Amino acid sequence: MSHAGHTVPAPEGFVPHVVAHHFESQEQEYQSAKLGFWLFLCTEVLLFGGLFAAFFYYKSMYQADFVRGGELLAWKMGTLNTVILLASSYTMAMAVRSAQLTKKKAMLNYLLITLICGAGFMVVKYFEYTSKIHHGFLPGVFFVPNAEALIEFPGLLDFPRLNLFFALYWTMTGIHGFHVLVGMFLMVWLYWRGKKGHFHKGHYMPVDLVGLYWHLVDLIWIFLFPLLYLVP
Repeated sequence: MSHAGHTVPAPEGFVPHVVAHHFESQEQEYQSAKLGFWLFLCTEVLLFGGLFAAFFYYKSMYQADFVRGGELLAWKMGTLNTVILLASSYTMAMAVRSAQLTKKKAMLNYLLITLICGAGFMVVKYFEYTSKIHHGFLPGVFFVPNAEALIEFPGLLDFPRLNLFFALYWTMTGIHGFHVLVGMFLMVWLYWRGKKGHFHKGHYMPVDLVGLYWHLVDLIWIFLFPLLYLVP
């Protein structure tokens, strides 16, 4: 147990961790941070929970329009992104484990792979969004399919509530994409600090907390993917 302001020993070549002055021990510091982070993650669940509730509500009212909207999405791109995020969850978990075992090189490699996976997800999303913009499948009142879209997807005008579907599609996937970008920024921060030797068996809390965040981002996509792309 360490005392306030006490320096936690670190293996040779690593940076010792100093317990914040307002904590009685390193254990209290870790548990407090984890509790606070779990509370933050609960607010994220509430945010997406509200969006899911709105989606189910409007889908129950306009079933045919929402089914048609799902058919207009690129399920193959959605599947590819699902595989990418599942792989990134594994590499993130391994980065946390490597930090716990003071395996600096392995941790850095896993963080880098996770970052690349996040970038891959956003690249796929870019191509998907570009296609939607090209056809005029924009959010809400901006939903105006162009002539090419009307020819490629006949009967679109028979579904007057497609604009509502795409309003929710852009909102839900856009907010999720923003969370992916935040996660990528955190990966860069972890990589930078990890390269300096800040994370080891005596102090790996930041890696652990970012790992929790990344797993939640992946979990939300696991719900978004079938909801938007697969379920009729």
